Amino acid sequence: MAKIATITLNTAYDLVGRLKRIEPGEVNTVETLGLFPAGKGINVAKVLHDLDVDVTVGGFLGEENQGDFSRMFQALNLEDKFQRVPGKTRINVKITETEADVTDLNFSGYQIDDAGWAKFSQDSLNWSQNYDIVAVCGSLPHGVGAAQFTAWLSKLSQNRVKVVLDSSNAALTAGLKANPWLVKPNHRELEAWIGKPLDNLQQIIAAAKQLKAQGIANVIISMGAEGSVWLSDDAVVQAKPPKCENVVSTVGAGDSMVAGLIYGISQGWDQTKTLAFASAVSAFAVSQSNVGISDRTLVDTILQQVEINVLEG
Repeated sequence: MAKIATITLNTAYDLVGRLKRIEPGEVNTVETLGLFPAGKGINVAKVLHDLDVDVTVGGFLGEENQGDFSRMFQALNLEDKFQRVPGKTRINVKITETEADVTDLNFSGYQIDDAGWAKFSQDSLNWSQNYDIVAVCGSLPHGVGAAQFTAWLSKLSQNRVKVVLDSSNAALTAGLKANPWLVKPNHRELEAWIGKPLDNLQQIIAAAKQLKAQGIANVIISMGAEGSVWLSDDAVVQAKPPKCENVVSTVGAGDSMVAGLIYGISQGWDQTKTLAFASAVSAFAVSQSNVGISDRTLVDTILQQVEINVLEG
């Protein structure tokens, strides 16, 4: 069985709520869905745990409010390699409107100094050598520069580890320069990378091929309700999940997809089976407020409705 770890450099408590419509400048009454110890890599680990996979988690945690994280790691039996740093882990507010649009209010958290980054970089490069797949997820904390991140990610890839990168903005731009084994930008992030609008599937695939050409073995573009497309050395495959009639929150849907991809890869499944399963896990995620798989049979039901098309290969 493949050994799997996730790394979250900029962890957060997710305060998740829902209302019909946000009225700017007014008092908005929000239905509270929960306050969860989170961060993209932690979300991935939670889903993998629910799929009966042992996972190690690492990154940074603010030492002043780490309690809920530590208790969750113990409850889920996640091996904890997080480095505690001075300060508090931030709170991110995620509001889902009735039409399933999510507004994120991401606050600032701890600051990583040069000594803290040097320790993390060396420690993580040492322990990651014992793993087969390492997922690096989320944004960069204050104090960690793009060049530092690229250099560290490049060294991580040189450890014969399959590096999965799921990030956005500065972290994605810097991370792509390190040519990780698998990346999963969404449609808008791919547009930002290539510098122009991508109005149809053909344009999206053409842009993804340019990204893959720089040395990334697997490029997966998520397109929301339109599904996803995976470019590998062997094929270009598209997956379309069924329409979800009861959307509670889209928070964590992308993280759930990453977990599904890692699960399929760790099981030795082929590209089409892996993408179909990851799409089903992601589609299931929007029916709940928290991240995880509460009922595997419901995922299997969705899986039977995922449409797979091999576009090339």
